[in-house]
Amino acid sequence: MISEFLCLLCLGLCAGQGGREPGEPLPKPSLRVWPSSVAPPRSNVTLQCRSPTKDVHFTLRKGNIPLPFAQPPASTGGLAEFLLTDLRTSQAGKYTCEVHRGGLPSPPSDAVLLLVTGDFSKPSLQAHRRGVVTAGDNVTLQCQLQDYVFRRVMFALLKAGEVAPIQLRTPVGKETDFSLGTVTAGDSGNYSCVYFLYQAPFWASKPSDPLEVRVRAAPGALPASQMPANPGFSACHGQILAFLSSWCDSSWTPYTLTLDVEGRNPEKDGEAWDLNATLGHL
Repeated sequence: MISEFLCLLCLGLCAGQGGREPGEPLPKPSLRVWPSSVAPPRSNVTLQCRSPTKDVHFTLRKGNIPLPFAQPPASTGGLAEFLLTDLRTSQAGKYTCEVHRGGLPSPPSDAVLLLVTGDFSKPSLQAHRRGVVTAGDNVTLQCQLQDYVFRRVMFALLKAGEVAPIQLRTPVGKETDFSLGTVTAGDSGNYSCVYFLYQAPFWASKPSDPLEVRVRAAPGALPASQMPANPGFSACHGQILAFLSSWCDSSWTPYTLTLDVEGRNPEKDGEAWDLNATLGHL
């Protein structure tokens, strides 16, 4: 049953990649920063603007101001990349992108906040529970200012390998707590925090020293390699791959649908922090 549903879903997604009628509104693109939206000075970042519509021109904006590039990036595949080099504090801010075709602009993408660190002294980051923790434990990290800043600031929790802050919090006095909730092995890694002015000029501190969080498996838990297979789901997975190979154009940018062994979508069912919703209130 699930294989028929997913195959029908993929057919709908492939069919939706066709051309658009003249004058039909363009869908808004998406914007992300690579390798991270929190970057040290004099580093380079790439802003990637992606549109589900092909054969379009792209515009990148900082605030409401379009940024001049040597020539407007055009793309036949629905992706444009804008390289920002030798970053300076003045380049921190909220960025959006939009696409144009035939003189018609799309709505702007959701805003991405780019921070350039180094304007304030680094905070400290520590865990309420020290040492190795067990999967299922609740873990809280505390970020604390070393000096008072006489402007309103916000704290950001960073995890090595993530392109954006995983949490934002307003401080209580000189500190704030970041709850990782009930941790799993996926929460293992190196964390740091910064604080920044959440209005222009968006000055940001140096990052704290990294803090390593190590999560061990709960007693009696099976390692992933020993988890029982789900033959029905594996067969469905093979059918979907064959379907995509037969029906989807090679230039199509695939959607990713992730299901766990119980058929749930962890990105949908799990608790997630929404950067765009947070930025909308700044």
